[in-house]
Amino acid sequence: MKISEIKDILKAEVLAGEDHLDDVVVGGGAADLMEDVLAAVAKGAVLLTGLNSHQVIRTAKIAGVGAVVFVRGKKPASDLIALAQEFHLPLLLTSHTLFVSCGRLYMNGLRGLDGSW
Repeated sequence: MKISEIKDILKAEVLAGEDHLDDVVVGGGAADLMEDVLAAVAKGAVLLTGLNSHQVIRTAKIAGVGAVVFVRGKKPASDLIALAQEFHLPLLLTSHTLFVSCGRLYMNGLRGLDGSW
């Protein structure tokens, strides 16, 4: 699924990475514990999270995440957005909850990283 499709499905605002909207993500995952991201998120996946910190961006970079979506309208500080830009990491913001965001993406064809259909 293209990041632009995720943006549309979640009615999300692009905070960083406008030039990556045509990139394709391989699946999706949701976590607030960054150790779970390191253990389970595949390279090129979209990460949905309610955690709004620099650790999310740094962990996403290490794990090779393709995009990050902050949920519940939790807009990050400008220095966090700048870090995502520095890492060329698309960063989106949606007002939907984590549960609804995951459900909307799943209903539109994005699958989890465990291979479930």
